[in-house]
Amino acid sequence: MKKLIYAADDEKDILEVIKGFLENAGFEVRTFDTGDALYKAFLEAPSDLIVLDIMMPGSDGLTICKELRRISNVPIVILTAKESETDHMRGFMLGGDDYVIKPFSPSLLVVRIQALLRRVEMSNPSNSSLTFGDITYSEDVHDALCNGKSIGLTMTEFSLLGCLMKNAGTAVSRNELLDNVWGIDNNDIETRVTDETVRRIRRKMRNAESHVKITAIWGYGYKLEVDNE
Repeated sequence: MKKLIYAADDEKDILEVIKGFLENAGFEVRTFDTGDALYKAFLEAPSDLIVLDIMMPGSDGLTICKELRRISNVPIVILTAKESETDHMRGFMLGGDDYVIKPFSPSLLVVRIQALLRRVEMSNPSNSSLTFGDITYSEDVHDALCNGKSIGLTMTEFSLLGCLMKNAGTAVSRNELLDNVWGIDNNDIETRVTDETVRRIRRKMRNAESHVKITAIWGYGYKLEVDNE
């Protein structure tokens, strides 16, 4: 069965290009000229992945991303015409999984979407779980739990925490996290993306009152430790 992708952009030409390339790659695609229309359609029939432009009439892409994250962990790719770090980081803070800067290569967008969906498939139930401190990483339910309660991670956060859990107590480099979590060439994603995703996981773990912490290893990466204080 084909994966269903929703894409929203107020530029008709861009939507046609996105639709054409994704359909040629074997996806089913529905396009929308506003984020509000996409959100309404998602409420009625959820898709497998979403592509959102930032600047659109009505609610902008970041607002729609935030609203989607209230109800779903669907993978979200954010399109931005601004090469500013602020836009990229705001997208990740609100729950985006990846971003592509306009003008972009349609082939690159397809590769990133395929990489995101591969991560979903790799996270399918496998009756396996890992425990470190009060955190249980369960591929069986595709969730991370603190003392039995969901932390509420997005797909990207779940994948990154999984990489750290599989190396618990050992430092993992940013490059390794980029390879394992985003699944594409390191040069295509800034290390700030990794740092921002870690920041989001830390916040959710604190909110869950977990004693597990993610420690930064200066100039290298991160590792999981248990705070016994």
